[in-house]
Amino acid sequence: MGQGQPVADPVFPLLRRASAELGVKAWVVGGYVRDTLLGRPHPDVDVVTEGRSLELARRFAALAGARHPALFPRFGTAQVTWGKRLVEFASARAESYLPDSRKPDVRPASLEEDLLRRDFTVNTLLMDLEGEVHDLLGGRADLEARLLRTPRPAEHTFSDDPLRMLRGIRLAAQLGFRLEASLLPTMRRLRERLGPPVVSVERIAEELRRMLVSERPRLALDLLDRAGLLETVLPEVHAGHGVAQGRYHRWDVFWHTLETVERTPPDLVVRLAALFHDVGKPRTATPDGAFRGHAEVGAEMARSALVRLRFSNQEVDQVAELVRLHLRPVFYQPDWSDGAVRRLARDAGDLLWRLMALARADIAASDYPEGGKLDQLEARLRAVQAERPSRLRLPVDGRDIMQLRGIGPGPEVGRIKASLLEMVLDERLPPDRDAILRYMCEHPEL
Repeated sequence: MGQGQPVADPVFPLLRRASAELGVKAWVVGGYVRDTLLGRPHPDVDVVTEGRSLELARRFAALAGARHPALFPRFGTAQVTWGKRLVEFASARAESYLPDSRKPDVRPASLEEDLLRRDFTVNTLLMDLEGEVHDLLGGRADLEARLLRTPRPAEHTFSDDPLRMLRGIRLAAQLGFRLEASLLPTMRRLRERLGPPVVSVERIAEELRRMLVSERPRLALDLLDRAGLLETVLPEVHAGHGVAQGRYHRWDVFWHTLETVERTPPDLVVRLAALFHDVGKPRTATPDGAFRGHAEVGAEMARSALVRLRFSNQEVDQVAELVRLHLRPVFYQPDWSDGAVRRLARDAGDLLWRLMALARADIAASDYPEGGKLDQLEARLRAVQAERPSRLRLPVDGRDIMQLRGIGPGPEVGRIKASLLEMVLDERLPPDRDAILRYMCEHPEL
């Protein structure tokens, strides 16, 4: 980007006009500048000002036709939601923290003091409203070196906000940057501060989400482990270290897990399922090298961990179900009946293709000799899903059964319904409502 070259982003003309009308000096700072220089999209914009940030936010919102900004006078910050973008305004400030709190004591400060309190030098780059980049702390050189370095000693930066330890690992995974040599040892020393009351569970979970859907989830998990943070945040996953596996595995449970996550598509639910798919193995390991029931145990462990991290109920349910089912496609054999294939499709439901993505990653991260068998299974699954009328759903419901049998609600209705569906899946009954009702009349013993 040339010196003084106007920025095409439509936020800049509005910022220039608002700052000129008020006589306020303002710069764009942080992730927007970093990602613009890297050629990466970054829709949200952080604006730092020399005072009067709330006034600038109000005027920008008016010019942009946006809603009135959310104002936080105590911190001198404001947020303007403009379409799908967030434009945040903050006056240059310094902060000091008590050791057991994330509520800072805030005071006005110079622009350089404001930059020194930030997390990494690559996030201290400034862009004026004409598009010129200003570098006060060496962030441009670190960006070119693909290096994450803290503006102050790492212990000071991470003590102020321990979440920055996770953020550094997340940025390394997103950008493919390396961490400056002092960062991992500092993270290990400060790992006990990563959690309530200093850092909320919600903030931790958000960083985990972003790591897992990044371009390099394996790197993120490896760095978390080397920093001593994985044992703090995800002890269930860390417990896989040193748990040896059998003939179809080249790695222990921990490294197999990381390899599996790396081979999944960037779908949060699938990657969470890959992360937890074998967490039941350490608890179910037997002297003969088996892990009997590890899928069921792992599903409950995944549920417990995700509830602890306050993921949504839907995410918790989906991940737990994928973990519970993850061995089904892996154990597929070509001699499966069509009924068995239909049962897999029925049991997985809307999670079927996520389950298949997980199974492919699991096999790819192992030494299974029959990796290509999942192509055949996928073709058969698509064939049974395409059947019309479908055999995956029963064309009669509980009310039909109660009316025909003259019984009320209860477990008997569910038992009869399940028996009928099994016969439809196995082609012992056609998927036809009248034929099924007639069969029920003819077989009162059902």
